[in-house]
Amino acid sequence: MELRVLNYFLAVAREENITKAARVLHISQPALSRQMMQLEEELGVTLFVRSNHNVILTEDGLLLKRRAQELLSLADKTKRDFLHKDAQLAGEITIGSGEFKSTSALAKAMVAFREKHPLVQFRIYSGNADNIKDYIGRGHLDLGVMGEPVDIRKYEFISMPVKETWGVLVRKDSALAGKERICAEDLLGIPLVTASRDFQGELLTWFGELYGKLEIAAVGNLLYNEAMLVESGIGAVLCIQLNCTYENLRFIPLDPVIESRTALVWKKDAIFSPATEAFYRICFAIPQRYYWG
Repeated sequence: MELRVLNYFLAVAREENITKAARVLHISQPALSRQMMQLEEELGVTLFVRSNHNVILTEDGLLLKRRAQELLSLADKTKRDFLHKDAQLAGEITIGSGEFKSTSALAKAMVAFREKHPLVQFRIYSGNADNIKDYIGRGHLDLGVMGEPVDIRKYEFISMPVKETWGVLVRKDSALAGKERICAEDLLGIPLVTASRDFQGELLTWFGELYGKLEIAAVGNLLYNEAMLVESGIGAVLCIQLNCTYENLRFIPLDPVIESRTALVWKKDAIFSPATEAFYRICFAIPQRYYWG
């Protein structure tokens, strides 16, 4: 299966018409039709439902569309990794991260690295732990920041130097807003938005037997969206404290305190591009360096 043919396939899938796709690709319609039939023969499946005017992807076609997009994206990333390999260090470093305070340490490392290597570009992907693990596994991300503990069977990691403090975000006119600390009993009867399940273990332990009595109104993984729910009237969101403020909301830490750790992770036995290798070695090999300040 050639990347060129996958590009042809995606063009047909996008245009839903062989003739239009051939025009976009600047090849003849019979040649494109032949390539698509050969692709179906090679895979042993039917990729399209054909009519006089258009083509529609079958379930197998939809699966190939997703895989083709991933393969072509990975191929493009590989090409970028080797740009200017023999000249000044360049290329692209892809990093995934959730919303954490520790992101500030990562940002400092990136800024310091680009001062030395201005031709290196970073591509940042925001997501939860499941998304980031999936993308690291498929080769779309070089590195990722996620909550500990880390599965050491699959990943190497370095603990980030910043602790994440848990609490609730409430409206300033809430009955809870006057409290300096929030205990588990305070949240009974309050509609809650729970955070990403990256740290569910800590919350389950903290609530104990009261967890089953909570009123869960929504589940989310991006604090801004969750904060808007609270501002619109939902009682509170369980979250970590970030370096941001909301005009009508207040963050109150939990009592007893919950502090979580995050880690920079990468796939076991990963082979880094020259740019990623340099970034890892310079910025993360010695966590005590000033980058973590």
